[in-house]
Amino acid sequence: MSRLVRSCIQSLLKLVNSLIGMVGIAMILYALWMIRDWQSHMHGDPSPFAGRDTPAPWFMYTFLGLGITLCLITCSGHIAAETANSCCLFCYMVLVFLLLMIEAAVTVDVFLNHDWEKDFPVDPSGYFNDFKHFVKKNFEICKWVGLSVVCIQGLSLLLAMILKALGPYHERCYDSDDDYSPDRVPLLKNYVQPPYVVSGDPVYGSRNDSWSARTNDKTNRGNKWSC
Repeated sequence: MSRLVRSCIQSLLKLVNSLIGMVGIAMILYALWMIRDWQSHMHGDPSPFAGRDTPAPWFMYTFLGLGITLCLITCSGHIAAETANSCCLFCYMVLVFLLLMIEAAVTVDVFLNHDWEKDFPVDPSGYFNDFKHFVKKNFEICKWVGLSVVCIQGLSLLLAMILKALGPYHERCYDSDDDYSPDRVPLLKNYVQPPYVVSGDPVYGSRNDSWSARTNDKTNRGNKWSC
């Protein structure tokens, strides 16, 4: 029963973790599109910066870094869910928890600080302003999308905690010793080689010989007394 519950938790964690990876891939694609469009506006200049005095277009690269971070967290989550290792699950929980804390800090700063835009540097690409106007225009949709992402991350953290509490498989590589040959079982656990028993028909040769010897001895004694 515990193995069935553990398997279900592992499958759910992989599924929820895949959703986080899909969000990360979408962020990477959008960031690559912004970088490509920004470079095309630089009139063929391979550098994404206009000059030394121009501030760096931090928004697109931050977006790209967040997408890569989500993908790395997804990979670590799949490894932790597959192995059910306590160390891997702990590292995954720490990463998700830190991500949730960063998201919570940014959200609190945006909603409670009226001058939150001054906390961010100037973005010369203009994509930060475009993203801000898009969020304001479609606030309801963006709100539910953000809440869904946060709930997914919280659910993955909860599933990882449950899986860590259940612990890893103790004998996950085999079900019974009878399913494996004796040469392979010692690699899995301490296996005691059973003694070899030779089965066959019993041998009565020695018993017949002793019976014949005693019969001859008695015969010889009878002959001596008769003499």
